[in-house]
Amino acid sequence: MKNIEITTEFIKLDALLKYAALVETGGEAKQLVQNGEVKVNGEVCTMRGKKLRNGDVVEAVGQKVQVTQA
Repeated sequence: MKNIEITTEFIKLDALLKYAALVETGGEAKQLVQNGEVKVNGEVCTMRGKKLRNGDVVEAVGQKVQVTQA
């Protein structure tokens, strides 16, 4: 599992997918989320604006990343 460090209180799901290089574009992130292909903390999440905070784990395209606070 890869750690993604943020310096803000939260990061939105679609932004995290791009920041972690799980997708190349915002459109690709939107499609993944809308198609139910992204899990947050083990549950499918279809809200691309979901706020992720320290400790949240995101699973997409066969990879897992964990949000960590700087």
